[in-house]
Amino acid sequence: MQVQGFNHLLGESGVSFFASGELAARLKKGFPKSLNGAPVLLPTDHTQVRRSLNQWFDSRRIHPLVAGEFDDSALMFWFGQSGAGAFPAPSILEKTILRDLGVKLIGRAGDVRERFYAISLDATPKHPAVVAVCQSARAALAKS
Repeated sequence: MQVQGFNHLLGESGVSFFASGELAARLKKGFPKSLNGAPVLLPTDHTQVRRSLNQWFDSRRIHPLVAGEFDDSALMFWFGQSGAGAFPAPSILEKTILRDLGVKLIGRAGDVRERFYAISLDATPKHPAVVAVCQSARAALAKS
């Protein structure tokens, strides 16, 4: 069965790096160069944000030790919270990540942006709930 879907850009956010405990204290000083040789957890290569992070690392001659690659950001966050390495997340989630995971912000990758999309079967969403969710997401992302 073929289904045609439509992508609707909701907005974008910067990317921040987090780590737990002693690792965070060590990496915060001298960020982003401090990531050179440090254990880092990253999304898999097939994601746009990973490609952007790779370019960001390359442009700064930073070669982190990739301690894990994840398709599931919640799993990556759990490993990061457990101390397996520093990890990136959308800056718009900073307050939530700091509060819920008990990790520390170590710095921001200013040039890296993560984009968020709604995917629908309609070229223009019409259902009131879908329209409301899209509007709310756009408003929140416009602030980041």
